[in-house]
Amino acid sequence: MRPDTPAENVDHAAEAARLERTAGLYPEDAEALLLRAAAHRELSGDRPAATTLYDRLLSSVAELDHPHLVRALKASNLWEYGHEAEARAIIEGIRVAAPRDPAPWVIIAEALESHDELEAAHETFTEAARLLLTDVEEPPYATHPVLFGRHRVRRMLGAPHDDWDTLADSLNTAPVPLDELHDPNRVWSLGSSNPAELAAEISRLRAELGTYREALSRPFPVAVLHWPAAELSELLADYPSLSSEYPSYEAHLATVEASLRELAASGTQNLGIVTGTVPSYEAFAASEASSPADPTLLPQYATTLAARGRAVAWPPQRGAECWCGSGRAYGECHGVIQA
Repeated sequence: MRPDTPAENVDHAAEAARLERTAGLYPEDAEALLLRAAAHRELSGDRPAATTLYDRLLSSVAELDHPHLVRALKASNLWEYGHEAEARAIIEGIRVAAPRDPAPWVIIAEALESHDELEAAHETFTEAARLLLTDVEEPPYATHPVLFGRHRVRRMLGAPHDDWDTLADSLNTAPVPLDELHDPNRVWSLGSSNPAELAAEISRLRAELGTYREALSRPFPVAVLHWPAAELSELLADYPSLSSEYPSYEAHLATVEASLRELAASGTQNLGIVTGTVPSYEAFAASEASSPADPTLLPQYATTLAARGRAVAWPPQRGAECWCGSGRAYGECHGVIQA
């Protein structure tokens, strides 16, 4: 169950407790599960308990996949129940660390925005845009909230459009332009007695809700399955019939990249890569009461890994290592544009 489920339809405290128990059973997925549990704790009103979960993750001996995200969520939560100084210190630390993941930037910028720190929120969104989008031909799906948030704050500050605002407008898929959605004067329309103004505002709210629901409808990326060389060799040795799916390791890597580019070209957003292991795949097959040799299980396995928070966003951020594990930059490896 997602944390955005209406409170009248879910016992957030009970759901958090269930996720915490599940994290104990599956420690390899503890980070994703405990982050969801913390969200439910926040929604239940128990913000100190949410902070305890964030601290549990940050103090874990296991290396976190997204440590800056955990810190950003902790800062946002702390500020909501009176720990402003600590929250500000964490936010400043994240800005100095300059993570390549857009999510921490969005969370800390929105925390500043929600507490009327509009100038600081604008600076934070702009830092993120410079870091993540300079010299990027097509902004990755995960960076869209950076541009949308920056546009919203700039509208509240009365700043004129710049190139990134124009880019944000072009990425907006709602039927209502961002300038209308982010109009600071919209609040006055809600108190109007003019039926035409109220109807226009209802239309804008519906468009905004539609965009929000569209984002929530895909809580995890559309993911393509990648096998490291050693894992693929073991998989084919144990299940030779899968060689028709994987004629060679090089062909497998090329297929992964080609599949993702084809999905992107078709307009599919929020793409990712999940990395498989033979023990994990065999356990999944057993849970489905099926044989690992069944090729129809492969896409289901990929979706399950993505749902468990195992997907890595594609394409990698500028300068990041290639997803294939070669150690080279993506732009010099599978990210090379084919003539």
